[in-house]
Amino acid sequence: MASTSDDPRFAAASILDAQPFNALVGARLTEFGDGGAELILDVEERHLQQYGVVHGGVLAYLADNVVTFAAGTRLGSGVITAGVDVSYLRAARNGRLRAIGTVVHHTARHAVGTAEIWHHAPDGAEPVLCAIARGTVFATTGSR
Repeated sequence: MASTSDDPRFAAASILDAQPFNALVGARLTEFGDGGAELILDVEERHLQQYGVVHGGVLAYLADNVVTFAAGTRLGSGVITAGVDVSYLRAARNGRLRAIGTVVHHTARHAVGTAEIWHHAPDGAEPVLCAIARGTVFATTGSR
């Protein structure tokens, strides 16, 4: 991640860092630009539900945020999620989650994006797609 405030990735990472809820979750923004974004989350015990798998709320949080950050590359920093629909495909227990957001349509005032959340097991096995999502994001300031 760049270290200057003129770099859009740095500004976007600062926005994520300013979210108090993300301080609890611990996601990191690793890619940002050109209609896409990526978040990484190292799975810890605090992310698990009673059966030892990552809680669906954690996956929904990643989907919401990665779609919204991807939309921000098209709409600017003043954006808010209008809705996210998540489909859970596979459980994740440990390792790392990688959420990839992509804008598939946008106007000056809103964007629609998709998210894929991949589970990377600590043993180096092939990543497994554990959730997909679609979301709508609205610009909250100005128009482009």
